Order: sequence, then C-alpha cells, then structure tokens
Amino acid sequence: MGSSDNHDVIEVRGARHNNLADVSLDVPKRRLTVFTGVSGSGKSSLVFGTIAAESRRLLNETYTAYVQGYLPSIGRPDVDSLRNLSAAIIVDQERMGVNSRSTVGTATDAHTMLRIIFSRLGKPHVGTSSAFSFNTPEGACPSCEGRGYVSDIDVDKILDRNLSLNDGAITAPHTGVGSWYWQIIVESGYFDPDVKLKDFTKQQWDDLLNREATKQKKGNGKTTYEGLLVKMRRIYLTKDRDAMRPDMRAYVDKVVTFTHCATCDGTRLNPAALSSKIRNRNIAECCAMQIDDLLTWVRGVRGKAVAPMLAMLTATLESLVEIGLGYLSLDRESGTLSGGEAQRVKMVRHLGSSLSDITYVFDEPTVGLHPHDIERMNGLLLSLRDKGNTVLVVEHKPETIEIADHVVDLGPGAGADGGHICFTGDVAGLRASDTLTGQYFDHRVTLREEPRTSTGKLPIKRAKLHNLRNVSVDIPLGVLTVVTGVAGSGKTSLIHGSLSEKDDVVIVDQAAIRGSRRSNPATYTGMLDAIRTAFAKANKVKAALFSANSEGACPNCKGLGVIYTDLAMMAGVASVCEDCEGKRYTASVLEYKLRGKDISEVLAMSVSEAVDFFPSGVVRTVLDRLVDVGLSYLRLGQPLTTLSGGERQRLKLAVHMASESATYVLDEPTAGLHLADVDQLLALLDRLVDAGNTVIVIEHHQAVMAHADWLIDLGPGAGHDGGKVVFTGTPADLVANADTLTAQHLRKYVGAAR
Repeated sequence: MGSSDNHDVIEVRGARHNNLADVSLDVPKRRLTVFTGVSGSGKSSLVFGTIAAESRRLLNETYTAYVQGYLPSIGRPDVDSLRNLSAAIIVDQERMGVNSRSTVGTATDAHTMLRIIFSRLGKPHVGTSSAFSFNTPEGACPSCEGRGYVSDIDVDKILDRNLSLNDGAITAPHTGVGSWYWQIIVESGYFDPDVKLKDFTKQQWDDLLNREATKQKKGNGKTTYEGLLVKMRRIYLTKDRDAMRPDMRAYVDKVVTFTHCATCDGTRLNPAALSSKIRNRNIAECCAMQIDDLLTWVRGVRGKAVAPMLAMLTATLESLVEIGLGYLSLDRESGTLSGGEAQRVKMVRHLGSSLSDITYVFDEPTVGLHPHDIERMNGLLLSLRDKGNTVLVVEHKPETIEIADHVVDLGPGAGADGGHICFTGDVAGLRASDTLTGQYFDHRVTLREEPRTSTGKLPIKRAKLHNLRNVSVDIPLGVLTVVTGVAGSGKTSLIHGSLSEKDDVVIVDQAAIRGSRRSNPATYTGMLDAIRTAFAKANKVKAALFSANSEGACPNCKGLGVIYTDLAMMAGVASVCEDCEGKRYTASVLEYKLRGKDISEVLAMSVSEAVDFFPSGVVRTVLDRLVDVGLSYLRLGQPLTTLSGGERQRLKLAVHMASESATYVLDEPTAGLHLADVDQLLALLDRLVDAGNTVIVIEHHQAVMAHADWLIDLGPGAGHDGGKVVFTGTPADLVANADTLTAQHLRKYVGAAR
C-alpha cells in the first residue's frame, strides 16, 4: 500500500457513501482498474459516488464564487480522506438528452466540422458554417424550424363533429360546457350553439378553429375570442414537452401529430443549404450516410483550405467506426440511441483528446456489445490508459475484467450485506481468491442436453424497419429463444418493430419508467396500497394518512423527503428536508405502528428485510417476485430515478410476471448482472417458459445463448452489412455447423466449459 506521499495511487480512506462500510484502499494511477461485485455491492458508490464526485467537487471549487453560483452544488461524499485525485471525466450510460436538435453529428462535433468544410468548399458558396446548421435561423428550414418534422393538433381528437357546442362537442381539457372558454365561444355570435359541428358552414368552421385573437364585448367588460386550434397550438405546441406535467404530457402525446416536413423532406435545412454540394453530395445527404460510408467519402475530399479540418473529421469518423458505431448516421437523433450506444458516442469525444493524467470513469462499457465488439472496446480502454490516464471501469464481463492491471472486488453481498472490499490485486489473484467473482470467473454455462419443443410459431413476415432486408422468420412458441448478432445488426428492429404492437406481447425493456421522483418500487409494483391498508387497519384510521402524496405528507417537502432547489440552467440540487429528516411523513403519522414499525421504517426496508416482515398476503407475493428477479437489495421506498437500466428492466419483469401466459420480450436482461446472478436469471427464464410462456431475449451474453432452446442470429455485420438472418436453430447446431461471428465466439465459450 502506498504511503501518503505516494502520488502514484489514489488514496481512499474511510468511505461510507450509501452502503460502503468504512472502506479504505489505494487505486493505482495511470493503470486500468476494474471494479467487480454483485449488483448493489457498492461499486458505483465507491467509483461514482465517492471518487468521481469528490474530483468534480474539488474541480468546481477552483472557480470563483461567482462562477460556482452557476454550477450545481455537489455535497462532499461521506469519506475521511481522498488524496491524489486527478480531474475525472465520467462516461456513463445515461441516455443522451431527448432534445430532437441533438444528433450523433452534433454530439461528436462531426457535424460542426462538416459544416465548416461545406462553407469553404461547397459549390455554390452559400455562406459561413452557420448557413449549414439546422439550429440557426440562417440554415434551418423555415417550415419546420430545423426539426425535420412538423407538429399539429389532430382536430378530431379535440372535438366531436356529431355534437353541438351545447352538447359538449369540444372535448379538450378546460373547454367543457359551462367553462369560461366555452362561454366566450358560445357568446361570440359566430355560431348557433345547438347546431352540430358537421353542419357548420365553411366560414363557421374556420371561425371555430382558426380565427386569430379578436377582442369582444362580454357584459360590461371585454374578452378575447381565439380559435380552438390557435389556442391549442399556443398552449401545447410552443411549450417544451419534457417540462410539462405528466398528465398534460400524456394528453399532448394523444392529440398532437408529427409529420415529415414536406418543404425540406425531413432534412431540416433550407433550400440554400441544400443547394451547395461537394463531390455531388449536399450536407444532408452526407449526414444521412452510414458513418463508415461517409468516412470513405470524406477521404476523397481535397482542399488545402480545410486540410486540418478534414484530418480532424476523418479521425472522429474513424473512432466511431473503430468503436463499432459505423452503422449509425450523423443525422440519427441522440435520444434514439441505446444506453450503450450513447456511452460509446461520448467516448469518441475523449479518444481524440490530447489531455493526459485524467481519470476516466466507465459504467459497464460492454453493455449492448456482442463478444466480437467487446474486443474493440477493450482496445479503446487500453489506449486511453496508454496515453497516461487512470481508467476506472465498473464491469461484470470476464472478457473486460481479464485485461485489468488491477481489480477491486466489492461485496460479499448486496445492500446491507455489501460495501466491503473482498479482494484487491491482479486478475490471477482474483481467479485464485474465494470471492464470488473469483469462483465464477471461469464458470461456463453448458449447452442444453435436450432443448424444449415448441408449441407453435409466431411468424414475422417481410420486416423492413431500419436496416432489415425483407426479413421473414418464425419465432417458436413455448420455448426460450435468444436473438443475437453484433451491435447494429438489426435485432431490436426485428423484434420490437414486429412484435411491440401485438396484444399478448409484454415488452420488458430498460427505458426509464414513466413517473416522477415520487415513484419507488412500492408504488410501482402496487404493493404500497396493501401496506397502507394494513397500517390503516392496525390503527383504525384511514389509509390516505399513509400516502406521502396525500394527507400524511410532510408539508415542508410535500412528501418527497428532500427539497429540490432549481438552478435554472444547471442541474437541480436536492437536500434532505429538515422538518421530517427525509422521512416524508408528518410526525403524527409516524406515531402509528404496524408490528412495531412506522410507515417510513417499512419503506426504508430492503426487499429481503421486508420478506421477513410480511410473512404472507399480497405484499409477500410481490416481494417474492422481486427476490426472483435479483432485486432483494432494493429499498421499498428508493426513488426509481436511482435505478440502473438493468434494475429497471428487472423491476418491470417482476410486475409483469403476474400476468397470464404471454410472450415476454426482454432486452439484454444481463445488463448490470454479476456472473453469479446470471445463473439465477436463467433459472427465472426457465420458470417463465415452464409455466407456459414464450420468452424472447435479445442478448449478447454467451451464457444466455448457450442456455437457449433456439437461436436467431442476425448479421453478418452492422448497419447495411447486417439486417439478414444468418442462422436459426439450436445452440448446439450453431456451435457444430455455423460460421457466423456469434458461432465463433460461442464455440470458444463452450469449448472452455468442457
């Protein structure tokens, strides 16, 4: 262990963030360190919550008080001391903003470079680089304002043509019979309120929908009459959808239609920008090309005036191809990328950086990657280290743990059973250790002796979404089917695109769960209702008292347990409510007990603690399902916003397991799972199949492929090199006879199992 004057290690002393149990360790600098351990063991608390958070906080403190006023206030993590930190850059799987103006091109700066090149070399010359930007008035299409689509209100979703105004023809919120707006319309004199809308004259219809704001007399005062569409567009289309209340957002999603902008044909740009060409292509055509094709095109561009810019653009595009994202295009919206794709796009920004001695922090960089792609990712992590940086990686896949210079294993369990350092040292030492990670490091799932027989088939016919080439394939019913192939080969397009509309198909993905920071596992699974009823019964009071969204809520924090300070353009800051000390309820509610515990103590329990507290009934049934999906360490009242993508998916699975026999589609359910937990997941999938369900899993993990009854392999490559079914059959058949990338890797994996 290094002494305090050793600058070659990051010294962590007495870390207690979340479940860390007074952890002390030295992390070598300018090395690749992988942090392992089961879900909930404390890896993220140590790497993100302690080391990276303190680095960011100290960096912010170097700015003047004035600048700090605009930065989010980061609390000091609970740790005795941290020494020798360097500036940390976090490359996580947070989806990139859902802002429709953010694309792969804008997120990597490739679009900016391309615009500069077009402004210098494009013929005819149309202006500076801003003339080629859909985010500036000079470049944007005037019809769609650079969005590529136009939005409008669907008239028939806000009124019923078969009714009169007096009968309630207008169905939009706050416009019903007797409302203020309804009175203005009826008293305007433009229409007979007893005539059905379908019998209105053309003029009356126009007045009802499109008349601009007009001052009118109403009694002794004046009011403003405004056509229904004019009013609705003002209320719903000019506001940011993401800032709306959930109920309003749901309404907007129902009544607003988005159509391809006919003026610019979805390219977002005005005619001048589209007229300028280099090598027979305009900038929109370049952005729509697959990145590996665009790279070939850019290499053919000549021009001394932009030689340095061409070199930078070439390097950025090469990095995107190298990292396995050559199948994307620069005009792809950032919000449509998966978590793993978003993380890899962020990586590209740092690969070209000349900075060294930075600490890079990665969160499961192999998510969404086929074993073939993991080899490339490993190369990138090593190249960042070789530039003289400290690389910290939270990871479960043995292929990436294998390349570590140093391993830190946390555990032994999750939640309260975790938070201890079980091992530090090199990979050989980890393999020889008796930790769970060490024991499972070379563990291999063997191929099924007897694959189950299907009970029928679910046909997919001529699927063409994205890069799919007229794909027809039968998915067997009543068995476990794994759909695999390299990233970008078309797996998600095939399964989600073809099956998500079917009634009896339950899609269990990793997307954020709709809801607010008030949502938690207890509310999401519906178990809170039963808990509140039990409290109400035991204390002979009403159940509403035990809702933190209703009567029992602490008035200061409105039942959130924290006070959020909005910092306008910066991320908001949460601080624990001083009145209820984060318990969310009023003091009087906390006096009511159920078997000696108050409601806040029950919500603070982990699932495994709650299993002992609720020996039977509805709550116990739900808790058992949460244990089945590997979430025994979650707290019942933990905000859903703190869950990872893999945890969200397993929570959704626990909820859906109650439904009658169905077809389940899971999207990489091993994300965030330790090798030891993968076995538990496979047992759960088997139970679902044995109960009469069909289970379809989109997955890259060889353990899941080996365990499948049936495999569908897409490829052979990504983007336009993919989109075909290259194999269907049993895993044993794939290993014995196929020559796809998946077959090569599964053969190697199964060979190691013997």
